[in-house]
Order: sequence, then structure tokens, then C-alpha cells
Amino acid sequence: MLTELYIENFAIIEKLRLRFRDGLITFTGETGAGKSIIMDALNTLLGSRADTTFIRSGADYALIEATFKIPSVSREAIHTILEAEALLDDPDYLTLGRELRRDSRNVVRINGRTASVSTLRQLGEHLVDIHGQSEHLSLLREKEHIHLLDRYADLKAELEAYRQTYASLQRTRQELSRLRQNEQEAARRADLLSYQINEIRSAALQADEEKELEQERNRLANAEKLATLGQKALLLLDESTPDEPSIIERLGEVSAALDHLADVDRSQRALHEQATATLEELSDLSRALRLYLENIEFNPQRLDQVEERLELIANLKRKYGPDIPAILQFAENAQQQLDEITHAEERIAQLEEKERTLLARLSEQALALSKKRHQAAEMLQQAIEGELNDLRMSGARFQVAFTTEEDPDGLQLPDGRRVAFSADGHERITFLIETNPGEGFKPLARVASGGETSRLMLAMKNVLARVDHIPTLVFDEIDQGIGGRVGFIVGHKLWQLSTNHQVLCITHLPQLAAFGKQHFRVQKFITGGRTITQAEEIQGENRLRELAQMLGEISEGTLNSAREILKTAAQATQNA
Repeated sequence: MLTELYIENFAIIEKLRLRFRDGLITFTGETGAGKSIIMDALNTLLGSRADTTFIRSGADYALIEATFKIPSVSREAIHTILEAEALLDDPDYLTLGRELRRDSRNVVRINGRTASVSTLRQLGEHLVDIHGQSEHLSLLREKEHIHLLDRYADLKAELEAYRQTYASLQRTRQELSRLRQNEQEAARRADLLSYQINEIRSAALQADEEKELEQERNRLANAEKLATLGQKALLLLDESTPDEPSIIERLGEVSAALDHLADVDRSQRALHEQATATLEELSDLSRALRLYLENIEFNPQRLDQVEERLELIANLKRKYGPDIPAILQFAENAQQQLDEITHAEERIAQLEEKERTLLARLSEQALALSKKRHQAAEMLQQAIEGELNDLRMSGARFQVAFTTEEDPDGLQLPDGRRVAFSADGHERITFLIETNPGEGFKPLARVASGGETSRLMLAMKNVLARVDHIPTLVFDEIDQGIGGRVGFIVGHKLWQLSTNHQVLCITHLPQLAAFGKQHFRVQKFITGGRTITQAEEIQGENRLRELAQMLGEISEGTLNSAREILKTAAQATQNA
């Protein structure tokens, strides 16, 4: 609810700070005193168009700030908006501010930080309904009518079940749509995938064969040179001639000489051991060379085979991946896609059957919802027309209109028609009103303005109070065109409404003002040649005199009448 409102340099308001409690809050004062200006400021704060003409003459800016206690019923929605913009501070309270500047851009602040007007409007829709200012009149927003009716009918459980089925149907249809689109090019895609899979698999690739083939190609291509070099090394190592012994023979002589040396000088035995070890290593090297030379293959045909295999691998790498593991993975993925295409028809058939089942179930749930909505609509119509009767609008009639739109892919009704549907059901719900007999029913947004509209909204708010989540309601001049007798009725109904909401009301009727839990008197003064509006909370004798003055000149008669009005209002609230 609204706990505090501060206005500065707004029209004829220089500085004004108002603190509010819960319940019914009334504003009274002479015409032109500035009552509606206070509501204009609140409306501007909540996101209505900011007009620089509101800035007080001689000032460079106008400022409106307000503090709200966040209601539990809309806390989650308000917190979601604030968290999305990183504006959430106190979970229980919210501050809004708007500054109008003459020569620069206007500024919006939420919890002390700069924000957008659209965010301000979003929050405003959860906080205040200003009746008479259509920007914040939730009952005029047609999209809200179905939700109000559902809350009135207490359809939370039924609606949740319907929406679960609806969500399942939407997922099924999305998958069907994707598969059907794929089906159009399935044949071409299947041929391509089959070719790619066969090309890769027929190559019978091994993960590390490319490296081995490159090594083999190198040996085959250089077989003659490798044989020549190997033979030369072997000759030097192990092949002796009468003129020149081999390296191994000469190293044997070295080893024998060092053996004799070690016999004489045992301290040099290590030299002999080193020579012996070297001789053994060279012998091993010689044997390895002989084996290597035996395996060197002069095979041009095998070289051609290796070259062809490497060329095949290079071709596959150009098409399917940078290496053999990537090529093999490509083939695996392609097989999965081919399997999906191959089984698409079977999956489509399964989904089509599931779609039919879900549509049938959704139709049953939608019709059950519709039945309860129609029953609740009749009760709502009677209740609101009863309220309108009390408010001396006996000729007015209220109606809940249900409409459908045909759709060949929609829900099937018992009469065979198929109709469009949404997450809320298959019917569009609109609240209609006929204010005078014979004029015909019209949408709420097109009904007469002024006090008639305010009384209509009051009637609807009273009936829908237990399901309406807007915490603060503002009625501007709700008493327009009504007399004192009806004023008692309107005041009592506003008081009843204030048991579930905070209600702010501007009135010229003392019979209505007497029901206020808080009563503010709005006056304007001329100070230093400037007009200034002030508002103060009045109680006791001051309130009595204000009510008497609303009846006429203050006299013993008007004071007695004011006392009687207060007494009547007190009795009405005590007996309620």
C-alpha cells in the first residue's frame, strides 16, 4: 500500500508530504483547491505521460516521490520486475521517484536508482488503480478480465491442470513441426548421409595408420639409398680385407692389448672392461644392421599401394575432418542422423497420435473450465448488478461475454467446430456494460466517464475485492452527480472495500467523507503573491467543522447535521 507521498513544485503545490495508513482515506476541499492535482501527481509518478506544464511557474523541476509497502499477494511479481533490472533492495518496501525538468530529460528513480518509464509503469500496474485515469484502470484492460473471472470462480487447480496439458501439447507440436520440415528434404539428406557413411566405412581406417604408412612410404621410396648406406656401415664395422681389417677386428686387438695392460697394471682394469663393452655394442650394431638390410624391400608396387592409401586418407580428411579420429566420429554422427531420418515416419506417427490424445484431453479440460466460468459469470453479473442498484444505477446491466474464434487446428467442441485456444482456454472473455436501458452492451473501456464510471468501478471492485490483487485504489470524484442519500451508500461501500484494500477518495459529499479512517483537508492559500496548495489530516473538531462547511455555512444547524452524519457512518461501520 501507499505509505508516503512527497510532491514538490508540481502545479500549485510547492511542497507537500502526506503519510497514509491502511483503510479508507478521504480528501475534501473546495473546487480548485488542488485535490485532483494530488492525484495527477500520483498518476504521473506511476508512469503516465510527463507534461512539463505541470512544473510550477518559476521552478526548473517538479519532483514526485512515494513509498509503498509491497503486498504479499503481488510480492513475487514485483520482485521479478525489480530483480530483472537489479533494483531490488528492501523486500518489503519500494520507493518510486519521478523528476520533471524544464530544459533536460526527465528522470525516473526506483529504489534510488535510475530506471525506465516502462519499468515504472509495470510496477504501477501492481500497486495502484486510479479510477478516472484510464492508464491505471486494471478493469479496463480486457486481457485481465479472464484472470479476474478465474480468481472469482476459484479455478486455480483446474487452470493449472489445463496449462500442464497445454504445455505438453505445445512441445509435441513443436517436435512434429521440426520432423515434418526435415521430412521434406529427408530423401536427399538420407542419400547424402548414406554415401558419406559408406565412403568412410569402406576405407576401413585405423586410428594411427597414417603415421605408419608415411614411415613405410619413406622407406620404400629410399630403399636403394638406405641399402647403400647400411652396407657401407656394415663393411666398415665387420667386413675385413687382407689389406685392411674391420673396425670390430681392430677393436678386438685394442681389447686384447688392454687386457695385457691390465695384467701388468691392475689399476687400469676398467679400460679393458670399457673396450670389451664397446666391442659388444659394435657387434650388436652389426647384427642389427644385417637384419635391417635383410628387410629393406625394393618394391615399387607396394610403394604405389601406400601412396594410394595415403591419398585416400588425405581426400577423406579434406571432406570430413583434420585426422582419422575426426573422420570416424563424422561417420558415427552421420549414422545417428540417418537413423533419425529412417525412423522419422515412425516417430511422426507416434507424435500425431499423442497430439490427438492431448487435444482430446485439452478439449475436455477447456470445456470443464468453460462450464465453471459460465456459472461464475452468472453469479458475477447478478452481484455487480445488485451493487449498481445500491448505487442508484438500477438501469445499468453487466454482462460477461464469451467469444471463440474458429481454427482448423484448434480444439474440437461438442458441435464439431474447432476453435483457437491459448494457455487460458478456448474462449475470449470480455466484461460489458449497459449504463442505460436500450443503449446496448459495450466494452468497459467505452462506458461513460466521470462519476458514472467511478460508481461502476466501485460496484465491480466490491464484488471482486477478494480476488483483486491491486492494493491501493484511488477514486477521483466518485460522487459526481449523486446526492447525500446515495453518498451514504457509496461511502459505506468504499469502507467495505477498504477492508481488503487501501482506498483513496476525493469527494464533495460529507456523507461519504465521514466514512474515512483518515481525512485530509486540501486548501489553497496565496502567499507572497503565489498560490500554494496544502493538505493536512484533520480529526475531532476540525473534521466536524470541515463536514459542516461541506453542507453550507458553518452554523449550529450544519454542525448538528455533521455530527449526525459522523454518527450514522460510525453506526454503519460498527454494524457491518
